[in-house]
Amino acid sequence: MRLTSKGRYAVRAMLDLTMHSGGNPVRLQEISTRQTISLHYLEQLFRKLRNGGAVKSVRGPGGGYVLARSMDQISMKDVLDCVGENINPAKDILGSEAQVANTTEFHLSKNYFQNLGIIMTEYLSTTTLGDLARKSREVEADIQVIEAERAAAQEMANTLTAAATETTTISTPEIRTNIGEINQ
Repeated sequence: MRLTSKGRYAVRAMLDLTMHSGGNPVRLQEISTRQTISLHYLEQLFRKLRNGGAVKSVRGPGGGYVLARSMDQISMKDVLDCVGENINPAKDILGSEAQVANTTEFHLSKNYFQNLGIIMTEYLSTTTLGDLARKSREVEADIQVIEAERAAAQEMANTLTAAATETTTISTPEIRTNIGEINQ
């Protein structure tokens, strides 16, 4: 299995559509800008996604794309299948290869990669756009907490630095330069 940029971009674009749609059509230009994916490339991907039944196009002013089904009904496997990604690591193991390499090692490795393909398919089938959208909201909340903590720590550091600067300027004693006056 080799997940290409086509599959990664399709997943990113579908997540962007999910997160920014709110039930309204989203223009590909907006997705292109947010995700820094070529508009021409997105047009190709969304043609495949539309043909695969993952998205619907809406024409006219305010048009764009919307999800064809609920975000909880579109799995990662659906998205990858629409754009033609190969998610089966055993797909390239051919029957003719078995005749050439009819060994125990061949059969063990073939079975291993077939089982890996089953596990990957199950994982991709059970993870939906909705799952990732909810996870995204959790991550955004965590980032906001971290940013607030970082800002508070920076403010505390600035306050301590300012206090240390005031202390050093206030407590500097005045030194007499003419010592001869004391001895007389």
